[in-house]
Amino acid sequence: MLTQKNIVLTYALLVLIWSTTPLAIVWSVEDLHPMWALSLRFILALPFALSLLWFFKVQFPRDKLSLKSYVAGASSFIGSQIFIYWSTYYLSSGIIALMFGLAPIITGLIGRFVFNIRLALYQWVGMGIAVLGLGVICLGGSDQHIQPIGIALALMSVLVYCVSMFWVKKINAPLDPMAQAAGSISVSVLCVLCMMPFIWQYAPTEIPHAKSLFGLAYAVIMASLVAMFCYFKLVKNIKASTLSLTTVLTPVIALIIGSVLNDEKLSGMAFIGVVVLLSGLVIYFLKEIKASLFPRP
Repeated sequence: MLTQKNIVLTYALLVLIWSTTPLAIVWSVEDLHPMWALSLRFILALPFALSLLWFFKVQFPRDKLSLKSYVAGASSFIGSQIFIYWSTYYLSSGIIALMFGLAPIITGLIGRFVFNIRLALYQWVGMGIAVLGLGVICLGGSDQHIQPIGIALALMSVLVYCVSMFWVKKINAPLDPMAQAAGSISVSVLCVLCMMPFIWQYAPTEIPHAKSLFGLAYAVIMASLVAMFCYFKLVKNIKASTLSLTTVLTPVIALIIGSVLNDEKLSGMAFIGVVVLLSGLVIYFLKEIKASLFPRP
């Protein structure tokens, strides 16, 4: 078990990494074609992931059930990230992070209409407010690197991510989280190799600038590996409701970081839309927020 201090530090590190990953992605595509930046991210992450398995002596099952789980997990890696990297043409890093803040809402909708999981009235209200905020962002951000096609791509990425999580849970393979991640990265690399003939013409012909290299390295090491380690550690040591609150914290921090480090500005209407959307998220997570702020003895 982690100590209370280590839990707080791990939680803070995870929020920081998830807040800065969209900016790292945006930087990595400045001198690289988005699909090449994505491909290099997984190709470089694979040896690190396998090394972690060896270092921690984690078994890497290759039975039929495990392979199915790896494929399901890969859809949240390569399947989801394809749309995110594509959306960098149309969205700022802060708005990309904001779109992923909608993941729990989309998960709730899937649970309601596919698995008949009941949602409370306040959750429906939160969803409605969040969607209203999203509409305001689309209307007010067209001249601020916030375009509707980018919003659609980011939402598709979030949808694929959420479906993948349900898929992995349904398979329910008895896998160590690190083995699941390494297996999913392996399948993602196979998908990347299949994609190579179609993107070869966009292969980099010279070494990218330092900012792109830093963004790529950050996505490989921090986003793909360190964040994974922090996440799975926290899953075992804190309540799911507390962990889910990263969804509210991450977009706020990402918007601030994007503004400071990448000069990403929001129009007045787009800013109002962000506030409305975040208000919807807070309402949707009202029960979790109360449980975290006022825990029962």
